[in-house]
Amino acid sequence: MRLWRIRFRKEFRLKGRIALFAIFLLCLIFIPKPNRALMASFFSNRCRSEQQIFSRRLTDRIVDYSLSASAKGIERCANAREISNRVMKGQLTRVKGTRNYKIETMTHSYPYLTPDGKRLLREIGRRFREKTKKDGLKGSKFIVTSMTRTTEKIKGLGKTNMNASDNSPHLNGNAFDISYARFSIMKFRVKECDKWYMKEALAEVIWELRQEKKCWATYERQQGCFHVVAR
Repeated sequence: MRLWRIRFRKEFRLKGRIALFAIFLLCLIFIPKPNRALMASFFSNRCRSEQQIFSRRLTDRIVDYSLSASAKGIERCANAREISNRVMKGQLTRVKGTRNYKIETMTHSYPYLTPDGKRLLREIGRRFREKTKKDGLKGSKFIVTSMTRTTEKIKGLGKTNMNASDNSPHLNGNAFDISYARFSIMKFRVKECDKWYMKEALAEVIWELRQEKKCWATYERQQGCFHVVAR
């Protein structure tokens, strides 16, 4: 009796596998093939040759606005302890990632901004999301790489970053850097064309805010980021 049960189970499993294989073959024969044009529109890159290049328009120089930026920001902090004091006084606020952007782990700055700086960053994120979701890139995020620095951090950064300076707006808490070389893109296959499009879409958003007198911005080619300062 026991041998009969074992043999029955083996035959049942074999027949089950044969049935599944037959169903698979029927699916291949009778289910229509996917529309290639539709699949291409979903998975392939969609370069926009007509898209304007906005990154080159972001040409503000620190020397031209540093005094105004420092007047609207905080007094520079020497170290992390002074950053904490500014937070307790409400002059700085912690910035965390949202559904619109990511905050990179920072080694030469701290993830804090003035209330105005934080509002500007959130507005960039909101507009960027609205712009990219219309072009099949819904859910994509940009990456913030730098925020508030201390004089202590500036000294160490000066050895590796030529744009670091003693009058950097990052010392005033109302400046941040957004990478244009790296994005979190919700797409099956990301190509260079997608990265280029995202870069210029982000630059366009920043340019619009600049035209509205809400920020200063610089296209930092060597550092691979857009330097943005709340106005």
